[in-house]
Amino acid sequence: MPRPSPQPVLFTDLDGTLLDPETYSWEAAKPALGRLEEQAVPWILCTSKTRAELEPLRRGLGHRHPFIVENGGAILIPEGYFTVPFTADQVMTGYRTIRIGIPYRLLRTALKAMAEETGTVLNGFGDMDENEIARRTGLSAAEAGLAKTREYDEPFILEGTPQQRQAVLNRIESRGFRWTKGGRFYHLTGDNDKGRAVKIISDIYRRQCGPIVAVGLGDSLNDLPMLAAADRPVLVQRPDGSHENAIALPGLERAEGIGPVGWNRAVLGLLKEFPKSS
Repeated sequence: MPRPSPQPVLFTDLDGTLLDPETYSWEAAKPALGRLEEQAVPWILCTSKTRAELEPLRRGLGHRHPFIVENGGAILIPEGYFTVPFTADQVMTGYRTIRIGIPYRLLRTALKAMAEETGTVLNGFGDMDENEIARRTGLSAAEAGLAKTREYDEPFILEGTPQQRQAVLNRIESRGFRWTKGGRFYHLTGDNDKGRAVKIISDIYRRQCGPIVAVGLGDSLNDLPMLAAADRPVLVQRPDGSHENAIALPGLERAEGIGPVGWNRAVLGLLKEFPKSS
């Protein structure tokens, strides 16, 4: 009996990847989004954004699949989405949640302690009001308020000399935390990252669907764990037209096009390789 063809499962970053880095629009990606639906390909949002931010965004995108929040802090799976059993840490209205990260209050305490220990100013989202976050991100004040509703990840500003910045990053690691860098901010997390979350949800998909090909699309350093966990990693161009030079993986594909333009091109090309899923 022939083995079934592998099912593509797509994992995508948002800001600077599916969403335009300046306008946060996904207009340029609409052709590929439509094709994903036509071919019944699951696409999982894998982002530093919060659950509060993703709720309205998912409604706008018509997204019905699982999603990964706050740099792998948690996986939220719509109720009834999978028929195979899996362990959920929390059941809330509409979702079963797999928690990976540590509580936000512990991250805030650690950030303040490391600022004192290194003599460096470390301003996180917990230190900023909605107006400052809006100014730094281009979000509206209402959207910035949703971005402040954090559970597992603290974005922060890290300034100073290269030596000072490295001292802070070293201190984060020595205290047992992790850090990553997105397009605008550094992020402090517990023992979680996008890659760990991708591996967990990929295992559930394999038990549900059989063989899969995990495709990862990102643009910045905080996407590296996700891309490393994917079978097909794809890097889209940054606003200046470059590709993140700190990311070098076997088989890495570099899509031509900034943000959703490159995303759309890469996904349409990829889907030509797979028959329509059942």
